[in-house]
Amino acid sequence: MKTIQSKGLLTLIIIFFIIGFTASAKSIIDLPGYSAVSTETSTEPATEINPLSVVYPVGLQGYRMQTKEYIKSFSKKKREYIIYIFEKGQKFFPKAINILDKHDLPLELQMIPALESQFNANAVSPAGAVGYYQFMSELGGEYGLHVGGKYDDRKNFTKSSIAAAKFFKDQLDYFNNDLLLSVASYNCGPGRVRLAIKKSGKADATFWDIKSFLPFETRKFVMDFVAFNVIAANYDKFLNNKLDFNEPPLIQIAAEDSAIDADSLTVKAL
Repeated sequence: MKTIQSKGLLTLIIIFFIIGFTASAKSIIDLPGYSAVSTETSTEPATEINPLSVVYPVGLQGYRMQTKEYIKSFSKKKREYIIYIFEKGQKFFPKAINILDKHDLPLELQMIPALESQFNANAVSPAGAVGYYQFMSELGGEYGLHVGGKYDDRKNFTKSSIAAAKFFKDQLDYFNNDLLLSVASYNCGPGRVRLAIKKSGKADATFWDIKSFLPFETRKFVMDFVAFNVIAANYDKFLNNKLDFNEPPLIQIAAEDSAIDADSLTVKAL
């Protein structure tokens, strides 16, 4: 009788955590362009499950500790702005994703036009950058855009997205696939990022190593890039004010065994 009860209890526990983990990954699964945190099936007798309350997109999973406080603040102070941008971007994100996918680029880059222009084709910066991706005329021409005149390609979302994809392809190749260094170079220019790397004294420097050597605007641009992506990947939680970066305790579940009884069943919070 104890064996039957232990099996029933174990089954309920397993179902509970499957449901809990699925719920934590729901917004990523439902939102195009994002992949859930990878999970591995273990052949060991016991499995540890740690369903993070806030899930980071694949390309940004390593930056949780450096960014969570910024995202907490950003998500509260910029709440109405974030909702406005995501609503406006609904017709643009699928187009950007399609182009990024064709160029084998990280889909997190779909947030660049949101940050640069708020998806405004006619946006013009004080420095003269134009369009969705805020290309300067020289760089736009370098990446195949017709600039100036009535039909400025910088105001064409598809053409400027392709040009941006080519730019990021070059930067990722140069910076050894470091996404944040490539995003920083888009904002302040590859030369400024290379100089910052030189100042850091580290040949394999990351964004966090050179952050203090970059302009304030670039540091903010990169942090906003991460914030937008993490919020998008947890958008349902964001809308319901349930973004929680605290990791729940690991749960250890004993493997099912025909000889196990209720007295030996181990289920504990670590």
